[in-house]
Amino acid sequence: MTSKSVDVYILMGQSNCVGMGLKTGWKDGTLEYAVGEKKMYPYLLNKDGSWAVRSDVRSVFTMVSGNKSFTPKALQDNTWMTAGKPSRSRLGLELGIGNFMANFTKNPTMILKSCIGNRALGWDLLPPGSPSWEYGGYTYAGYHGSPEKCKTGTTCPQIGWMAGEQYDGDVAAAKAVLGKFSTYYPGATKYEVKGLFWWQGDRDRYDMGLASRYETNLVALIKSIRKDYNAPNAPFVTATLGQTAMGAGGAEGAILDAMFAISDSKKHPEFKGTTATVYTHPYARGGGSSSHYGLNAEVYMDVGEHMADAMIGLLKGASEEVGPPAPPSPPSGCMQQCSGHTSCDCKCFCSCRHGYDSGCGSPYYVSCYDGCRVSRDPIHDGGYYSCKYNCPSSLSNLTVV
Repeated sequence: MTSKSVDVYILMGQSNCVGMGLKTGWKDGTLEYAVGEKKMYPYLLNKDGSWAVRSDVRSVFTMVSGNKSFTPKALQDNTWMTAGKPSRSRLGLELGIGNFMANFTKNPTMILKSCIGNRALGWDLLPPGSPSWEYGGYTYAGYHGSPEKCKTGTTCPQIGWMAGEQYDGDVAAAKAVLGKFSTYYPGATKYEVKGLFWWQGDRDRYDMGLASRYETNLVALIKSIRKDYNAPNAPFVTATLGQTAMGAGGAEGAILDAMFAISDSKKHPEFKGTTATVYTHPYARGGGSSSHYGLNAEVYMDVGEHMADAMIGLLKGASEEVGPPAPPSPPSGCMQQCSGHTSCDCKCFCSCRHGYDSGCGSPYYVSCYDGCRVSRDPIHDGGYYSCKYNCPSSLSNLTVV
């Protein structure tokens, strides 16, 4: 029983938000190998080497197709957070997000994931009130319209699916969990939606008409889910598609630009200080969204950790954006930098708002709020240290400047 209000973080998107990272198997790319052989993410283990179970973090995952009524069969996960059994055999963002957020807030936490694969923001997940639009000689359906698109000036028969049907279902399923909260977080009676996470975009990249509208639809989505979850000021963090590099053109470039636009206060002053975009290309390890990043568990862990970093920054009022890779020299006022990277010209340093690395293969990543975190150090992972005073001396390549 907890008398404290539970912090709820809601995750939405498509299949990579569902999570496809492999947990088991002693080979590179699985979580077992990353933790056991590479000594990554040690906070997932107990001291005896068994999978840790967090009694303060609840992991709930519901998956419905369309706007069907929620039933217990829709539950894919409903456990205290752990990388071991009885949780799912595949992992998504939830392990990184859940552990980092609870470590930061010290509050009881629920990670509530409501999503399914192969869904487009511009069609299946279209937010309520979205109007139709035209692109390339086609008219795309507005909310609850059908079919997805039709040649402009013609009439097309409706199909057995309508725009926004998956949005309706995902939101309704999440609200069903919140409506019987003590069923899904045993011993708790109060909660507050503290933050919203979004990882999506693969389905939209196959249609330039959808991609060209991504910014408009993402803005509408942020406003809609804040309203639907009764969380008008909840911070919102989105992550880019891992295969898409800065400067990309075409549909993928349009989606990337749209994701950065929503965390640009000059373009969207209404979101100032409440939205952030995580650039995931450095963490994709050469994989892509359509192939689920080769099922590499490290991708899902790293993206989850970095999205949590961005959320923490927003909650602390420290930043509006996590941008593309950092410039080659530390910004003024930065408390730390990494040195000693001889294998490549890697610039790893703390921006004093959020951490960046160049993705060149360095094992260290530094992130600042009040303190610093070395996210891939095998001993200190997950620990917070003072940037100004007491960074661990055992990290020989970490220097106070």
